[in-house]
Amino acid sequence: MANNLDQNVLAKAEAWLAGDYDAQTKEQVKYLIDNDKNELIESFYKDLEFGTGGLRGIMGVGSNRMNVYTVGFATQGLANYLKKNFEGEQIRVAIAHDSRNNSRLFAEHVADIFASNGFEVFLFDALRPTPELSFAIRELKCQSGVVITASHNPKEYNGYKAYWSDGSQVTEPHDKNIIAEVAKITEVSQVLTGKNKENITILGAEFDEKYLEAIHSLSLSPESVKKYHDLKIVYTPLHGAGVNLVPASLKKFGFTNVISVPEQTVIDGNFPTVESPNPEERKTMAMAIELARKEGADIAMATDPDSDRIGVALRNGKGEYVLLNGNQTLVLLMSYQLTRWAELGLIDGKQYVVKTIVTSTMPDAVAEHFRVKIYDCLTGFKYIAKIIREQEGKTKYIGGGEESFGYLAGDYVRDKDGVSACSLAAEAAAWCRDTKGMTLYEWLQDLYVKYGFYREGLVNVVRKGKDGAEQIQNMMVEFRANPPKSLCGSPVVKIYDYKTLEVLDVESGEKSSIEGISDHSNVLQWLTADGTKVSVRPSGTEPKIKFYFGVKAPLASVDEFEAVQSALDAKIEAIKAELKLV
Repeated sequence: MANNLDQNVLAKAEAWLAGDYDAQTKEQVKYLIDNDKNELIESFYKDLEFGTGGLRGIMGVGSNRMNVYTVGFATQGLANYLKKNFEGEQIRVAIAHDSRNNSRLFAEHVADIFASNGFEVFLFDALRPTPELSFAIRELKCQSGVVITASHNPKEYNGYKAYWSDGSQVTEPHDKNIIAEVAKITEVSQVLTGKNKENITILGAEFDEKYLEAIHSLSLSPESVKKYHDLKIVYTPLHGAGVNLVPASLKKFGFTNVISVPEQTVIDGNFPTVESPNPEERKTMAMAIELARKEGADIAMATDPDSDRIGVALRNGKGEYVLLNGNQTLVLLMSYQLTRWAELGLIDGKQYVVKTIVTSTMPDAVAEHFRVKIYDCLTGFKYIAKIIREQEGKTKYIGGGEESFGYLAGDYVRDKDGVSACSLAAEAAAWCRDTKGMTLYEWLQDLYVKYGFYREGLVNVVRKGKDGAEQIQNMMVEFRANPPKSLCGSPVVKIYDYKTLEVLDVESGEKSSIEGISDHSNVLQWLTADGTKVSVRPSGTEPKIKFYFGVKAPLASVDEFEAVQSALDAKIEAIKAELKLV
């Protein structure tokens, strides 16, 4: 088997040496053949595929790497698919990119290929947030769009997200069909370039203003902002695409005291001030939190390099800054929206919210309180966008999100939006100060008293490369064959398998269909008698398998907050130990 793999890899590498590739690429391939067998295998053992986040990989030479050729093949394949789907139409596409190394190069290459295929192309003049690309597709009535980004991945990565005409990332059957078209592109000569440059229109500041106007339409408490316009806000773009538009959006909402982290407003794809540009991690937020501490800020926020994710740190009663997890941010933003919609008389039973299956169940309790329907969907914002698409013209979308620090308010965009999320979080803080005389963190504690204390945990088990991918698949096979019978003393009563879309009632042994979800995904979920939820999901964009933990308990008063939080954290740690994850 290994020899066959080696021969297949070598054959693919030699095809690059013989093909119409540039001299520098050939030199690098030759070096790998002669000197680095492991890297050669990793670079050529497969082709990059569309996952939950599109095309994503380490930059370098080879079919399994992000480079102008894999980007070119993907773009020509997408172009061919668009021609089939929109035969006889003038096809329009929008293109954006983040701050990563090679992002501008890849974006201009994509624009060239689309223009050479006769498409009308809208290319942003510099880096922009991913949600603005989604907005542009809808605003400019495009059939498709592409953003070059690897989101919050380390600096070695880049990626390619393909979008459909509704502004959402491609879903089935388009994703698989695009892959089939890409597979037909086997020679560099098949990729059309160097034609119709006049087809490319550059988008600049005027278009940004349209996007900012759409975000500002979400504002629910302008009077509160007016009173507390000088709320002290620290923000960092983490060297990325939020650098201009997040402060501009906060200003448009009325905030006048926004302090940026100066070292991290420098656009740099090497992300020099952080190990990883992921606002989920406290060490990534360290500079923003330190600046917030020095300034006595009310709130510290960050967006990842393509500005679709948001990190939020709030000051607690001791003056410490607590980094919220994605579930807490979602609960705060959704609770704020629903509370204000109800107070403004905008809820009449025809509205809904959305969350993903691995997200906390606390939003269910919040939605039930406001008598607003909540939908569950698979991980990935394209599935939230799918629900919005299916409900269009029937019911009104208010907001939705996922535990991985993504939230979308309003439906003018069809992907998570860190720009609008920052503005709404700041507005919620002003509203809390104005109407409740409390901080946003104190309101979160009150919500736990009202709905129950929901606590979450996450473990990422990283397994890199081809061997790692096989190990992850084997773990899922083992969990399906031998699921846990109990978790922290509470029996597992239901097992959800999203690969088969079946739920098993453990006591009766009966299986039934999972309601409301039609897309399949390699995810397992265990529910216990005491309400504990554990989900297991191989990542679609990174070499890891993720374990999500959700536990809950009553919170009689805020005075008991720390004790109950410690007990719930201990419970999560005990479950991790049972599953041999610590």
